[in-house]
Amino acid sequence: MALLCILGPTAVGKTELSLRIATGIGGEIVSVDSRQIYCQMDIGTAKPTSEQLDVVPHHMIDCVMPDQPFSVADYQKGADEAISQIRHRGNVPVLVGGSGMYFRAVVDGLFDGPEAAPEFRQKLRQEARESGVQHLHDRLKIIDPKAADNIHHNDLIRIIRALEVYEKSGKRISELQQQWKNSEPRYKFLAFGLIRPREELYRRIEARVDQMIAQGLVDEARSLLKYSRELPMMNCLGYKELFAFLDGQYDLDEAIRLIKQNTRRFAKRQLTWFRKDKRIRWIDLSICPSPEDTIIQEFAQSV
Repeated sequence: MALLCILGPTAVGKTELSLRIATGIGGEIVSVDSRQIYCQMDIGTAKPTSEQLDVVPHHMIDCVMPDQPFSVADYQKGADEAISQIRHRGNVPVLVGGSGMYFRAVVDGLFDGPEAAPEFRQKLRQEARESGVQHLHDRLKIIDPKAADNIHHNDLIRIIRALEVYEKSGKRISELQQQWKNSEPRYKFLAFGLIRPREELYRRIEARVDQMIAQGLVDEARSLLKYSRELPMMNCLGYKELFAFLDGQYDLDEAIRLIKQNTRRFAKRQLTWFRKDKRIRWIDLSICPSPEDTIIQEFAQSV
């Protein structure tokens, strides 16, 4: 049975639409989100509510504690297991999310790169603390300009991995990722990307941030301060800005402004990543009267 994939930028409307689709086809949802895997990070990662979880079973959410390591390979293994279990129950696996790397890990596999080098990673994290993440991103621009274009200058995890790959293999990560183009997909799948006009998406992003603040995102961020600042999750969008606020670097209004600004930029990067994959069929939610019917009908025809 083919996978059905619902992809797109943050706040575009994936959650509500995927619930209706999964309900209509007897599906179970596999989260394709690099942050929802962490426990205790609920509001800031826009996890499904308990009511939504009661409607459709979800997988790959709340997998590890914030101080536990979790790699793309770990995600791939967990997602594979979830897909197998869903199929065993006779249901349809519905992959839903905005992490392009996690999506590619499931459907296309992982590229053949070197294993993690903890000491090298620690050295780079120390450099980031002393000189800033931008310092490492500037280095990546010299080593691998293509990768630097695809990785945000504040995305410390991916910057370190790209530098690590080059350090340990002598090969650019952007070149290794070309392996995806020459391999057969691991699963048969049908993927839909959701879009809206830019200004409409930005309004939705800003409204979501305001809602998160009202729901208690500041207190959620404060509760995470018990963990080490060196952990990857401490650099997650929506939390890092509030950590700086809690440190007294600026006031709450400025933190909220930065979360909105950085989320808009993040959504733009998500779209850039997904649009490079020509297998994704795009649906503009602002003009499609019944997107769930369109997706369900096309999926039915493909299987």
